[in-house]
Amino acid sequence: MRTHLLFFLLSIFIVSQTSFSQTLETGNVSTHDKWEFVLEDTGDVLQIALPLTAVITTIIKKDWQGTKQFALSYGTGFIITHSLKRIVRKERPEGRNLFDAFPSGHTTSAFSGATFIQRRYGWKYGKWAYVLAAIVGVSRMEGPDGWHDIWDVLAGATVGIGSTYIFTKPYQKNQMQVGFSANKGDYLIGFKYQF
Repeated sequence: MRTHLLFFLLSIFIVSQTSFSQTLETGNVSTHDKWEFVLEDTGDVLQIALPLTAVITTIIKKDWQGTKQFALSYGTGFIITHSLKRIVRKERPEGRNLFDAFPSGHTTSAFSGATFIQRRYGWKYGKWAYVLAAIVGVSRMEGPDGWHDIWDVLAGATVGIGSTYIFTKPYQKNQMQVGFSANKGDYLIGFKYQF
């Protein structure tokens, strides 16, 4: 899992640097600092990388139940987010005349992937996934385009976390356990199967 995480972080850095270089080459230089472009590009990549890491992990572990749980949770988050965008019709910051700010889809996607990793495989990996998901949330507010405010980001995180907690159960490799005990001529065989 650490190898996957390092690979994605390196990919994010390369994509971010490439994207910013292309912006400079085309002459689209604005009053924004370089870090703002890097932050926004990083958020764009992470909102895909986190759920992709989650689903790839289920495939590598041959955790088909996890794959199903991820599909249900991610799909639910996607449907809720895009339904709310059409129902609420909140205008995006900076007067863009776009009415789909609430909730943040990038943040929903990132937190859905991060929460799945944490819920299914534990806090050892989940804590880092949450840090990366938080970066996505910050990138939606602080990037040069400032697509969202704090309420959009918090709502997106809530949808991503909530939909994942509804469908995702912790990973248990051994669903079946058999035990044996002997005491003064008495023998006990135990069988446990977790659904």
